[in-house]
Amino acid sequence: MTVVPAVRPAQASFAEPDAELSAAIAAEQRRQADSLVLVASSSIAHPAVLKAMGSTSVNVTAEGYPGRRYHAGCAIVDRIERLAIERAKALFGARYANVQPHSATTANQIVMASLLRPGDTILGMSLDQGGHLSHGSPPSLSGQYFRAVGYGLDQAETIDYDQVARLAAEHRPKLIICGATAYPRTVDFARFRQIADDAGAYLLADISHIGGLVAAGLHQNPVDYAHVVTTCTHKQLYGPRGGLILIGKDAQAPAPDGRGTLEQHFQRAVFPFFQGAPAVNVIAGKAAALRLAATDGFRHLACRIAGDAAALAAELSGRSIRIVSGGTDNHIVLADLTELGLTGHQAERALEEAGIVVNKNRIPGDRRSAVDTSGIRIGTNTVAFRGLGPSEMVVCADLIAEVITAARAGLPLAREVRDKVRRSVGELCADFPIPGYAVPDYPVPGYGARP
Repeated sequence: MTVVPAVRPAQASFAEPDAELSAAIAAEQRRQADSLVLVASSSIAHPAVLKAMGSTSVNVTAEGYPGRRYHAGCAIVDRIERLAIERAKALFGARYANVQPHSATTANQIVMASLLRPGDTILGMSLDQGGHLSHGSPPSLSGQYFRAVGYGLDQAETIDYDQVARLAAEHRPKLIICGATAYPRTVDFARFRQIADDAGAYLLADISHIGGLVAAGLHQNPVDYAHVVTTCTHKQLYGPRGGLILIGKDAQAPAPDGRGTLEQHFQRAVFPFFQGAPAVNVIAGKAAALRLAATDGFRHLACRIAGDAAALAAELSGRSIRIVSGGTDNHIVLADLTELGLTGHQAERALEEAGIVVNKNRIPGDRRSAVDTSGIRIGTNTVAFRGLGPSEMVVCADLIAEVITAARAGLPLAREVRDKVRRSVGELCADFPIPGYAVPDYPVPGYGARP
């Protein structure tokens, strides 16, 4: 008689621990816990989001939309997607929401590829003025498939709306894009809509960097000004990496191809035109994040984001570090290192050695390449989530200034400065642990033991 084993070999192999991967993941948890992360394009996924993303919904293939799938077994994930849709609409005051885009860049590509034809003209903020790659930058699809015209900033380093209007009148773009990736001031969406209407153009508002401030009522909401709004869900909504497409009062406007409404147009544009099956577990994570973003607690968090950024900009400025535009209205602080004789790349490396994570970034009129840059971009999403407030920004500014001053004397960073700052960073991080995150109790190479 053949005895059937209790556990089949394939199942047993899946059950074996993956020590190498587990160690890498644990090390990354420690790195985040023990680092002062000031990266403007990231935040911390709420533990509820992580739980939703790790759910069994990842096993479901769900091409199509709720109630109209191409596969069976989708009744329950339909409920998940409908929750995410309704929460997105309620949070932003939208009449239409699509929660399937895999990222904000994908959402931007969906908008452009469905509204335009190759060679059509788009008008977006130039990359070296604070714009995003997907807004018409030459290396990206948006800059290669379309004729991209760039607008920039005025002498005060704020958006030059008169220039935008002149360029729109001259080039008659089919699409105008507002929103940025390294712009620390507010955006006047109403003015952009007037310029778009005068030029006969569609208006796309990309609010990836300010989505949380918009949701909390701390920045003008573009949903009823732009024809279509895109955003990511990981920067300021503390959700998974993914995108949203939103439409306000223009949802029932005629589609450009005459096939129904703008809402119906983008429903077709996401699937089947541009994407296949959605990542259902990511949509579950979006639903979790959108619920949290509608709470009073989130508004308090958004206020702390903006308050921290304003305080940090002021403190750095007081330490002889020039801040582009003189300050910030959102979470971004853009520092100009030109007069300090240090490149953004050098500053980024030196700060990371000391446990402070920022990113190098070009500044308006930068003569250096995107590899070197003349500035660094700092953001407060992550530290605000950890509970650091404006008073702690004084300490952060001291540490940043100390590293930059030492780095001017040469790289690599002097060991005594590196170790001193790293200890201070560790103490600050220990005082403000990441809420809801467990931390492995052993040192991470290059970052020292946990205080």
